[in-house]
Amino acid sequence: MSEVERFLYTEAALLDARDYSGWRKLFTPDALYWIPSGADDTDPNREVSIVHDNAQFLAERVWRLDSGLAYAQEPRSRTAHLVTNIQVVAEHRSELEVHAAFLVAEYRSGRQHQHAGHYRYRLRRDGGELLIALKKVELINNDGLLGNLSLLI
Repeated sequence: MSEVERFLYTEAALLDARDYSGWRKLFTPDALYWIPSGADDTDPNREVSIVHDNAQFLAERVWRLDSGLAYAQEPRSRTAHLVTNIQVVAEHRSELEVHAAFLVAEYRSGRQHQHAGHYRYRLRRDGGELLIALKKVELINNDGLLGNLSLLI
């Protein structure tokens, strides 16, 4: 198993364990977490996004989830993140461009939902370890009805 695969599997395990603070530590201080809406190749400065969080907003989102004040997560979702087809598509100095496919099964309030799509990462080496500088979540149905997307994908 490659270092990149281990890193992405660790990220998925942290999300499934609801260790959002641990998950947040996987991001660089200038990170971006982005879920486009309507199409994958939009300009988030000109088009509506489902999520477009810089590091500060991401920290606030994690704080809300950990604090119990994220009322859209009452009761809390139980998830299983499946990550596959992991490919390092480019390497630029200390950064890697990584693509992967995902399926997230979510169970909450007596209902199960599936969210599927592609991850686009820019991973950066910092002191020998990988960190997420960009995580773009391309949902296959980002132009359709998504329901309550209050979980971290």
